[in-house]
Amino acid sequence: MRIKFLGAAQTVTGSMHLLETNEGRILVDCGMFQGKREESRERNAKLPPEALSADVLILTHAHIDHSGSIPTLVKNGFRGAIYTTPATRDLCAYMLRDAARIQQHDADYLNRKFGADPEWKKIVPLYTEDDAIEALKLFVAVPYGRAFQPLPDVSARLIDAGHILGSAEVVLDVASGSPRRVVFSGDLGRKGMPIIRDPEMPPAPVDYVLMESTYGNRVHADIHSMHGDLERVVTQTITRGGKLIVPAFAVGRTQELLHALAFLSQAKRLPDVPIFIDSPLSVNITEVFKLHPECFDAETRTFIEEGGDLFGFRGLRYISKVEDSMALNDLREPAIIIASSGMCEAGRILHHLRNNCEDPKNTILIVGFQAQHTLGRRIVERRQRIKVLGVERDLRAQVEIMNAFSAHADKNDLLEYARTCAKGSKGVYLIHGEADQQEPLAANLRQMGLTCQVPSVGQEALLS
Repeated sequence: MRIKFLGAAQTVTGSMHLLETNEGRILVDCGMFQGKREESRERNAKLPPEALSADVLILTHAHIDHSGSIPTLVKNGFRGAIYTTPATRDLCAYMLRDAARIQQHDADYLNRKFGADPEWKKIVPLYTEDDAIEALKLFVAVPYGRAFQPLPDVSARLIDAGHILGSAEVVLDVASGSPRRVVFSGDLGRKGMPIIRDPEMPPAPVDYVLMESTYGNRVHADIHSMHGDLERVVTQTITRGGKLIVPAFAVGRTQELLHALAFLSQAKRLPDVPIFIDSPLSVNITEVFKLHPECFDAETRTFIEEGGDLFGFRGLRYISKVEDSMALNDLREPAIIIASSGMCEAGRILHHLRNNCEDPKNTILIVGFQAQHTLGRRIVERRQRIKVLGVERDLRAQVEIMNAFSAHADKNDLLEYARTCAKGSKGVYLIHGEADQQEPLAANLRQMGLTCQVPSVGQEALLS
């Protein structure tokens, strides 16, 4: 048995790993790489041939850096089953089609804006909405905890990763040769986060663990601080007469923000200001949340059963139509605008950043991880100049970073997970992380007596 690391190795995005047994090949995740624009387009357009050779695919969750290249995979000939949880399947039904529409919209905009330049290379979307629909036909929904057989010599189960709605860890029991248990952590969540349940621990014993390391050397702010910090940022921005611009993933982070804003609103701790969720996808995602109470924690289920509206409160407005989104450009009064994408690489957030990043009264609030070479990372680094939709802009708006909203496990969470899950294992492989986070985490794991490696893209490992 061997594994090949095809993506999210020494980087965070583009998750893609191939496990080969005596009976076939399992691809775990098929995500879109996000980074430098030209590199991203090239890598996402040309998937590794090993990925195309897979017999089946198991998807840990719906975020685009884990699922976004599935339509490209199917477009290039993959016809195997795509196993995932029911909630992830329902989320992908919207998210993959939305990803296709965003690609088309952004390509049309940029080609129209720069097409007269003889050196401009026309942008072609990676896939169409029809391609996304063809991919969805291959999805097979499997509830948490139910065993299924992706290959003749492999029994699999999905357990709750506690990261976003429907997120899963993958537990694979390989029977050929000496029986071995391989665990893919997927993206691990944090204990105590609102709405969804806490991460589960894989059943022991585990032989090999492929563990995410996004925040392997960072400890998040306390979850209980998020309400006070958000209240401060909102109040300061509104007092200046500015707008609060929040890039947020349509699934997970947007709902967490709404949960916090609803709490502040009900407690009368929020200024009287309109809140716009400028994302057609978020409207649909919110409906998917309502369909999956099996993913909610006890507190959220009780709130809903007692008639509470999880994602609706005074002053909140969901924006779907393009003309309504464009009308926000003319808004002169203070407001909160939440839009995707979370790393500022596509979607309506780009237009809001373009129109608001040069006004010092405004605030850009970052509530999620920003990968290297993304616009979001450049904002976090507070660059004096940023390029938005191909045009250089001055970054004069205030920049606030709140990692209490992070849905990723931090250093302490990951060490606790490894201490339990990997105890007595033959090896831990750190994936889905950057060097400054992975190397210190690897050192800590080795101090715990664990065998730990940090593979690079294209590297293979033999699992004896």
